[in-house]
Amino acid sequence: MFINDILSDYIKIMTKNNNIDSIVLSGSKTSLINDDMSDYDIYVYSKGLTKSRKGIECRKEFAEKYASYCEIGNDYFEYGDEMILKDSGICLDFMYRDLSWVEGEMEYVWRGYNSKIGYTTAFLYNIKHSDILYDKEGKFKKFQDELNEEYPHKLKNNIIEKNFNVMYGKKIASFYEQLEKAVKRNDAVSINHRITAILSSYFDILFALNEELHAGEKKLLDYVLRLCSKIPNNFDKDLKNILVYNENDKNILEKVKILIENIQKIL
Repeated sequence: MFINDILSDYIKIMTKNNNIDSIVLSGSKTSLINDDMSDYDIYVYSKGLTKSRKGIECRKEFAEKYASYCEIGNDYFEYGDEMILKDSGICLDFMYRDLSWVEGEMEYVWRGYNSKIGYTTAFLYNIKHSDILYDKEGKFKKFQDELNEEYPHKLKNNIIEKNFNVMYGKKIASFYEQLEKAVKRNDAVSINHRITAILSSYFDILFALNEELHAGEKKLLDYVLRLCSKIPNNFDKDLKNILVYNENDKNILEKVKILIENIQKIL
């Protein structure tokens, strides 16, 4: 049975006795760049489905029918179900949310122009690029239509300003200043942690500069090259120089500084 048929049956089982607003397919499989290791992420938007007896019974019914292994109510990262399909070995990851969460992100980030520190618009990217499988009142489609409108100029500026300052611009407690201290201590774990924080803000700036929603945490080099027209000089080289860091690298501060200065030139 094809995955589309399995998901159609899931919708039939779940919407029969449960109050579900929307079911969408998202994650790696709906991205511009996916591979054989990409899972199927299914987001189910409903009030109370996670706690209701009927909801859990329906989810178990589906798992017993199709899964060789399943975890119902897994909440290590986000409440949901994970299962491996019989025969194919395909992994399905179901996450259960309330549409009010989407509304909150839209209001805070897209309409309110508020920046976070790294990954500001990553959840909005997830919403925009999800494939709608079920949308009872068309609410999810309305969110997607709104995200297809022009990228807010004020949001762009706020993301760039906040993330550049916390990455490098602040004289006290910037990620770069914290990296300097870690290097002086020769603390390899802390050095890697600070480099990761710098890259988090770096990519947030880069996507905002190009008025593109943040593509998430996987294959960002590929996404930048595909989506962005404004890219720093030596983009690939600068990143590779710091991604291959080891504790014997005496020039890591200079390499990170070059990475930051090259993106600063195009801001």
